[in-house]
Amino acid sequence: MGVITLENEFAVAVAPAKVFRAYCLEIDTLLPKILPEHIKSCEIIEGNGEPGTIRKITFVEGKELSYAKQKIEAIDEENLTYSFSLIEANVWKDAVEKVTYEHKFVPTPEGGSICKRTSTYYIKGDAEINKDQINDVYGKKTAGLFKVIEAYFLANPDA
Repeated sequence: MGVITLENEFAVAVAPAKVFRAYCLEIDTLLPKILPEHIKSCEIIEGNGEPGTIRKITFVEGKELSYAKQKIEAIDEENLTYSFSLIEANVWKDAVEKVTYEHKFVPTPEGGSICKRTSTYYIKGDAEINKDQINDVYGKKTAGLFKVIEAYFLANPDA
């Protein structure tokens, strides 16, 4: 089994604690609300939101991905770190065992934040995954997600 590790940074013009809360703690209610054209539902199917919890995200029909299951690995509200593993999805079924995402939210001098993310892809057997394609496609999708979260909070500062 091979392993591919990628590192990305995403800038958000919202304070780290607020982005952390939205992206890590309130994602089940926030995602369908701010991305209804992409996300049909987001629900905890096992657990209570703590590490070990399994979350299922169901996407609207017609999307490349119909669903994804995530397992929360770690949450540290004090240090604004969060990790989860993508444990099941209808993409890369034959090539990837799981993907683990580790996030750290840090402040910027302007009052915003940077999300530093390390993504580790655990490849099945001798399957091959294009590292540049992963970074290009999924890095852009995550950057877009953070921009939507940013826009939501800029439009709703008391949210």
